[in-house]
Amino acid sequence: MNAFTPAAKPLEWSALDDRAVKTIKALAADAVEKVGNGHPGTAISLSPAAYLLFQKVMRHDPADQHWVGRDRFVLSAGHSSLTLYLQLFLAGYGLEMEDIASLRTWGSKTPGHPEFGHTDGVEITTGPLGSGLSSAVGMAMAARRERGLFDPETADGESPFDHNVYVIAGDGDLQEGVTSEASSLAGHQELGNLVVIYDQNHISIEDDTDVSYSEDVLKRYEAYGWHVQRVDWTNGGSQYTENVEELYAAIQAANAETGKPSIIALRTIIGWPSPTKANTGGIHGSALGAAEVAGLKEALGLDPEQSFAIDEDVLAYTRNVASRQADERAAWDAAFAAWKTANPSNFELLERITKRELPEGWDSVLPVFEAGSSIATRAASGKVLNALAPVLPELWGGSADLAGSNNTTMTGEPSFIPEHRSTAMWKGNKYGRTLHFGIREHAMGAILNGIVLHGGTRAYGGTFLVFSDYMRPSVRLAALMQIPSIFVWTHDSIGVGEDGPTHQPIEHLAALRAIPGLDVVRPGDANEVSYAWKSILEVTNRPAGIILTRQNIPTFERGEGAATATTFASAKYVAQGGYTLIDSEGTPDVLLIATGSEVQLAVAAREALAAEGIGARVISMPSVEWFNAQSNEYKESVIPAGVKARVSVEAGLALGWREFVGDAGRSVSIEHYGASADANTLFREFGFTAEAVVAAAKESIAAAGA
Repeated sequence: MNAFTPAAKPLEWSALDDRAVKTIKALAADAVEKVGNGHPGTAISLSPAAYLLFQKVMRHDPADQHWVGRDRFVLSAGHSSLTLYLQLFLAGYGLEMEDIASLRTWGSKTPGHPEFGHTDGVEITTGPLGSGLSSAVGMAMAARRERGLFDPETADGESPFDHNVYVIAGDGDLQEGVTSEASSLAGHQELGNLVVIYDQNHISIEDDTDVSYSEDVLKRYEAYGWHVQRVDWTNGGSQYTENVEELYAAIQAANAETGKPSIIALRTIIGWPSPTKANTGGIHGSALGAAEVAGLKEALGLDPEQSFAIDEDVLAYTRNVASRQADERAAWDAAFAAWKTANPSNFELLERITKRELPEGWDSVLPVFEAGSSIATRAASGKVLNALAPVLPELWGGSADLAGSNNTTMTGEPSFIPEHRSTAMWKGNKYGRTLHFGIREHAMGAILNGIVLHGGTRAYGGTFLVFSDYMRPSVRLAALMQIPSIFVWTHDSIGVGEDGPTHQPIEHLAALRAIPGLDVVRPGDANEVSYAWKSILEVTNRPAGIILTRQNIPTFERGEGAATATTFASAKYVAQGGYTLIDSEGTPDVLLIATGSEVQLAVAAREALAAEGIGARVISMPSVEWFNAQSNEYKESVIPAGVKARVSVEAGLALGWREFVGDAGRSVSIEHYGASADANTLFREFGFTAEAVVAAAKESIAAAGA
């Protein structure tokens, strides 16, 4: 139990509370009826539960929505956005009646699903079912890590950094596989600060869930290691009673259980007390119709002739929620002030991280790799992370059971696990830094988003590039939310070798580049890796995926500045996304644009072309997104419009490279799946050789001349 949580007090429920709940049931129906589409049923039946959380349980302040000490709320059932919007309206987060009436319309603050950054009080974008609950697991993990980072010595429940993460989820959330992945990890991690209210109404779009869903969900969660409770408002089907006292007691019991995450299966009737459509799929995702709305209001004791109505005394009462928590806030403020005085360096760290700033001179520790050496970029990335560990305490992460392959472990840093979960290889504690996601790639992506959204740390997670397919929904949401999640994807091509085509990414680079707002970064040597990490960490308004090789590749001998015909450019130009790595004498006859392990092929081809009197410029293009963000003048300086002969070189689809190589251009690419053999054989057999690049260059020169 938390010393500052209002839930520790007895429940006070008055006639005003009853009127408020009845009012928002009617408002949910009115809003969907006005726009003609939406999901009214869950918002109607969950009104008492959501109201209980926002008005009686959670610690929050509508005037200070980024308050460090607030509890977090995630509406995983994002289709029922009104469940959240109506509570934000009542509590005073800036939504007014006209916003409720503008549901799902152009320019409104109330879009069809809650969107982070669009509506005050919304902690996360939810829409794809299961993503919200899964990211909430990340928030709960982040809360524990931050507790260890800022205030590890204070007794449990007494730190200003102790708070809870509350989730409302539905049957659809619990059916999605990502929720199973994340919930399994949450139980293993013993996340006692996570409380899920599972709206078990047995209705989805196809009506009764019995057609596809019959398991005992609580037994499953009990097997995951969760604390489970059941609250049945149907009373076994005999009589429907919205027993808020029983639900409140269950939430208190969940908060008292600090060694396990908690799930409360709340058996409801969707849309209750709608007279004819309650407990049907018809109220799940459709407007009720005028007659049904009127019948609902009559059942609630409200005037059916009134729409979008609320009594002034009800709204005044609900918007006084922060004042009703004044004693708890004062106690928290006092505890925070005492912590700040006792921990000035930790307070400075908190201030810096909150502002999303990096410490002065942090990048001076980035490793410089010896020219002429041969090292896989995944190994170089591991060395970068080890160098950053002491100077960026907020940075943490791990892999989906591939730590040794992804090189994501900071040497000597303990694992983030309950101490008794330590193994012979991995020692850790509840505040550790090394994350073990298990073989749960989709959950890893969602959890990373939750960690970043929580606000006090920066997290990364790794797997093989081919398995980014499992993560794509979470990666897309990170881009949609414009949050700086970091995805580490190794084994980036047919260079994976003997594992064969199931593990060899072909279409993945193109598919990831198709996600708007995602930075895809594929460094061409070890020093590009250092600068790639530097740029990724400096960006705080979008996610990035760093794409790394399994196989060793050469480290180029570089100068301090821009490229010449005899000197390779500094790797610092990685920040521009694409840059001239080594130039030709005079105007080039052909441009060779390459990424990752194929940059070396372009370099070798340039030398072969030079021997024939053909001038080639090699352009390293680690990030198309970063390059496209540069000025037209800069892009012209790298890829001059007057040079029509161009070749792209990348061990993936040619898709996407046409914009750079143009009509006369050629692409050295792979347009089919790979095979099982060593990497050198595969590159040779599938045409990734310097000779192939030379041939493509000559073809392009001929085409440009024609």
